[in-house]
Amino acid sequence: MIRTKAILRYLGFVLLFNALFLCISAAISFFLHEDSFIPLLCGTLVCTALGIFPQIFIEKIEEITFQEGIAISVLGWIATCLTGMIPYFMWGGEFTLANSLFESVSGFTTTGATILNNVEILPKGLLFWRASTHFIGGIGIILFVLVILPEKRGVRSSIYHSEVSGLSMLNFRMKTKEIANIIVIVYISLIAVETILLKVFGMNWFDAVCHSFATVATGGFSTKNTSVAYFNNISIEIIIMFFMLISSMHFGLIYNTVRGRKLNIFTSSVVRSYVIVMFIGILLVAGQLTLEKVYSSGESLRYAAFQVISLGTTTGFAIVDTPNWPIFAILIQMYFTIQCGMVGSTSGGLKFDRIFLFFKSLIKQIKLTKHPNGIYAIKIDGTLIDSDMELQTAVFILLYIITFFVTTLLLTAMKIDGMTAFSAAITTLGNAGPGFGKVSSLGNYSGLPDAAKYILSGNMLLGRLEIMNIIVFLTMLSRKR
Repeated sequence: MIRTKAILRYLGFVLLFNALFLCISAAISFFLHEDSFIPLLCGTLVCTALGIFPQIFIEKIEEITFQEGIAISVLGWIATCLTGMIPYFMWGGEFTLANSLFESVSGFTTTGATILNNVEILPKGLLFWRASTHFIGGIGIILFVLVILPEKRGVRSSIYHSEVSGLSMLNFRMKTKEIANIIVIVYISLIAVETILLKVFGMNWFDAVCHSFATVATGGFSTKNTSVAYFNNISIEIIIMFFMLISSMHFGLIYNTVRGRKLNIFTSSVVRSYVIVMFIGILLVAGQLTLEKVYSSGESLRYAAFQVISLGTTTGFAIVDTPNWPIFAILIQMYFTIQCGMVGSTSGGLKFDRIFLFFKSLIKQIKLTKHPNGIYAIKIDGTLIDSDMELQTAVFILLYIITFFVTTLLLTAMKIDGMTAFSAAITTLGNAGPGFGKVSSLGNYSGLPDAAKYILSGNMLLGRLEIMNIIVFLTMLSRKR
């Protein structure tokens, strides 16, 4: 039986964490005498009230079940997105109800898709809140909450395992709090280092912080209308490319690398394969752009490297608009918006590890077809993969394909052109942000019907929660009824 009180109490912790960043954003607006102060203050008060009341009126819960952990995870994300839209809607401008929800969901799920035609008109307080949604959602607000939760039987474990995929925990047999602490330490450290480097190479402190939030969270919200292209600075582009790539790798492996442990980003076969595939993608796109004489060879390599890494890590920054690129180059980039980064990172999408495991399983099945009596085992970085993990991976891939196919059908039914519908479905489900067609790298989603924005908002949440959690949650609700 799922206890409503247990869920509400821990949802309160989630909303209080949101309130902290809303308060900081409101303070920025207050000191700069901006018109976004009242909307941000109202958002702060709403989150604070909704967060504090459960702590006052609901008794402490010593233990929660896995099902309650699922409910906290799903409802935590939904509550976060709904309260996060308050400042947008109250401020007005381009923020209609549908646009406010879309922007909020896009921020927290680190999709980076936007409805804004003019980002630069936003007050700095609201821009900081917009960037903060990436920071909060990057590794998941649930993990931040886990770090501050007191030790209680089954609480951390139930919530953590409902939030994180089993594949990401291979080779990391640690206590839940230790894992959560490692993730948060790596996350904040990467943001701090990138912020300093971006400042050194030309950004002001505000832009550096906002872009670091977006890069390490693999989000893609920029403070500029033309994204990273605004700065036209190769050094800044290289820094952002590096941090996009490293942030799309398993944070446990990054931690191991710094600590000098045996299994790290240099020794992991998955990481090696991931980097090789990314490198091949860059060469293919650059080669096609050069052959088609779209740019010079140097420009082709520069633009191809940035755009492939940006989409392949689900970040979504841009230094060039891509709708007129050759179809071959577009298809390569579309593949990377499906594949995306690694499990255990801030990246969204299908995840490279799952594709890696899927092909290993495929080879295994081919061998079994040839030699039915043979015994074949799959290992990833020295860890034996059981048949349950193989099945879970195959089921997830199937559900993922079905989801973006259905989304594409719904969008085309609204008379949205095929390229826009297909790429919007892929990029929102993969939390990658920009697509092609009318939602290209330097474009936005403002021209889509409100109904499409609501569907794509749901798509982004499905992608962030990896579909299965939503299905399990809905199943629990139906049983309760």
